[in-house]
Amino acid sequence: MSLLVLGLVIFLGIHSVSIFARDWRERMVARLGVGGWKIAYSILAAIGLYLIIKGYGAARQDPMILYQPPIGLRHFVAVLMLPVFPTLLATYLPGRINATLKHPMLAAVKLWALAHLLANGTLADVVLFGGFLVWAVVDRISYKHREQRPLPTASPSKLNDVIAVAGGLAIYALFVMWAHVRLFGVVPIPMSSG
Repeated sequence: MSLLVLGLVIFLGIHSVSIFARDWRERMVARLGVGGWKIAYSILAAIGLYLIIKGYGAARQDPMILYQPPIGLRHFVAVLMLPVFPTLLATYLPGRINATLKHPMLAAVKLWALAHLLANGTLADVVLFGGFLVWAVVDRISYKHREQRPLPTASPSKLNDVIAVAGGLAIYALFVMWAHVRLFGVVPIPMSSG
């Protein structure tokens, strides 16, 4: 569990610099240059992600169950997950979805984390998905009160929403039918045998 917590501290910590330490971030960018800052940021994020994956995998070997969600809830969670990938793609494809949600990536993270908290009840799940949910809520609140740096995105277009939805649903289908079980060893939607 300690690897998971350390990974979350590093990964969410580096992603929280703009929330809690904007002046420090600007000093580091001035000192390292934009490229140097992006490299340092990426390395720390990758280390944090690696530790999250290793720590979560280790914690799943000896799970501490906090609550047992009903199996039927997984079908609700599958529906709740439908907009996650389209919303995530809309972050980089400016259109109506992006404009409506203001920060679609944070909306996607909140929905993903909430869905996984509803479907999973171990301590590791609560730490992992609860950590991401709290971070996304705090970041969204902070987002309203800080100057935004532009994200690299496609040119605004009405077609972007179609691409985000079609591409996102294709990724969702890939995860449900193949990738989730291959990557995480969990069938996201249990199929009845009879």
